[in-house]
Amino acid sequence: MSPARTPRPTPLRIALVAGEASGDLLGAGLIDALRQRYPDAEFAGIGGDRMRAAGFDAWHDAGELAVMGLSEVLRHLPRLLRLRRGLRRRLQAWQPDVFVGIDAPDFNLGVERWLKQRRREDGGPRTVHYVSPSVWAWREKRAAKIGRSADRVLCLFPMEPPIYARHRVDARFVGHPLADEMPLQPDRAAARDRLGLDPQRPVLA
Repeated sequence: MSPARTPRPTPLRIALVAGEASGDLLGAGLIDALRQRYPDAEFAGIGGDRMRAAGFDAWHDAGELAVMGLSEVLRHLPRLLRLRRGLRRRLQAWQPDVFVGIDAPDFNLGVERWLKQRRREDGGPRTVHYVSPSVWAWREKRAAKIGRSADRVLCLFPMEPPIYARHRVDARFVGHPLADEMPLQPDRAAARDRLGLDPQRPVLA
């Protein structure tokens, strides 16, 4: 059994792992929002340039997780396994209060599950998964599996939490970040002008 975690004074420590450009964007927005509530919080883990600009201490770059397709994953598997082992050691040493896996479920859910199991032994961090895999499309049973890894799931779409509730998983709708970027009433004339389109002719997009 591992030794008990030693008490540590504030500030709050939040570990995040983002595995691609979209996750880096989500992570930066999350850091900015959390810093408004916890101005002294520390953020570290795996992330990209946007997260670094938000004050994130990147132990590894998000691009190191960005592999697609079975053949590429197999080719990079030894490196990814080494990275995961190293991340686990860093997490044990840093002792975060919360771990947030941002998308990248193939990597993050395994780390979250490991942390959740360790918490039974030595009081490890709470685990959060940000961006639900598409359980609403055709893999609803996956919701229960995700609940075995994450203490809480942060969902981009409002129809997702009720699906998790059927499997007794704590899931919260937090909204899609693009909703803040797109106006409810777009300026069509300005858009046509910016794109150099005839203001009178019909446009199919």
